[in-house]
Amino acid sequence: MGSRAFYEDATEAYQLPRVVRLAPNLFAVCFTLMKMIPARYILRRALREGLLAPGTIIVETTSGTFGLALAMQAAQLDRRLILVSDPAIDDRLHRRLTDLGAVVERLAQQAAVGGYQAARLNRLAEIRRELPATFCPEQYSNPDNPRSYAVVAELLVEALGQVDCVVGPIGSGGSTGGTTTFLRSVSPDCRAIGVDTHFSVSFGHPDGQRGLRGLGNSLMPPSMDHRVFDGVHWCTAAEAYRATRHLHRRHALFMGPTSGASYLVGRWWAQKHPDALTVVLMPDEGYRYLDTVYDDEWLAAQGYGATVLPDEPLTVSDPTRPGSRWTAYDWGKRSYTEVMASARDDLVELR
Repeated sequence: MGSRAFYEDATEAYQLPRVVRLAPNLFAVCFTLMKMIPARYILRRALREGLLAPGTIIVETTSGTFGLALAMQAAQLDRRLILVSDPAIDDRLHRRLTDLGAVVERLAQQAAVGGYQAARLNRLAEIRRELPATFCPEQYSNPDNPRSYAVVAELLVEALGQVDCVVGPIGSGGSTGGTTTFLRSVSPDCRAIGVDTHFSVSFGHPDGQRGLRGLGNSLMPPSMDHRVFDGVHWCTAAEAYRATRHLHRRHALFMGPTSGASYLVGRWWAQKHPDALTVVLMPDEGYRYLDTVYDDEWLAAQGYGATVLPDEPLTVSDPTRPGSRWTAYDWGKRSYTEVMASARDDLVELR
């Protein structure tokens, strides 16, 4: 048989995305559950290396989709799973996680520094001290997270040939960074554009309240390699929600708001570079957001109803100052330290 026509199990089937053409030079890479890629890779490797003995409990902190991927994997591997989260886990997702056998703690209080992320990490450490045998995938610091996305790069090369630009949302930095790193072994000039949200520390903003969940961080992900990224864009919740609905109405792609934010940026970049082939990573589908992003009454009640889809970002020279609309900064494949030092020097010159 020339190619395999079946999967070992449901979690393997969740790994590969659909590649959908949105414009002559723009493709969407649509996942049902993108976080299944690192979850499966990390847990299967841990199993091979003897780190997941039958009595070992998997523990992790999550705001949603990585936890769901772990719960599906834990059910397949017959391992107990404890997840530490916050209100980002809504009741629908909570029911699905617990039906898969996971124990889910939703913390109500943020830490004074680091918000919910710090509070979750503190609670995770407590749980690990209380249990005799645990394994934590540590998605934010585990190098196997970006490493796992080699499979996506291979798929894109096979399907599209040369890819000139990867646009993707930034959480741990693993998907966009990992995919681009492997693509550059074939196409060294492939660009990477990270899509973040205001008041996320990932690319220099101060930590603050973020309306758009799924993007951004209150603590810097240790495994994120800033030197991969050519540019970074920050989107507001209103812009991401409007782009998500536009993606659905225009292209019939039913995706979540991080996908919408990435689509907004990818569409702009592809239009600006018509001779370059651009792919947009879209991490998950829209079912979690039926009562929010896909509900016009909810959008109006939150003040998002009249938002117009913008055509282009505002280019900024200081990556440390959050804006109130879609903004962009030329990161230039530099380390975080280099960019922050440059921003300080520019500020001194202005004074």
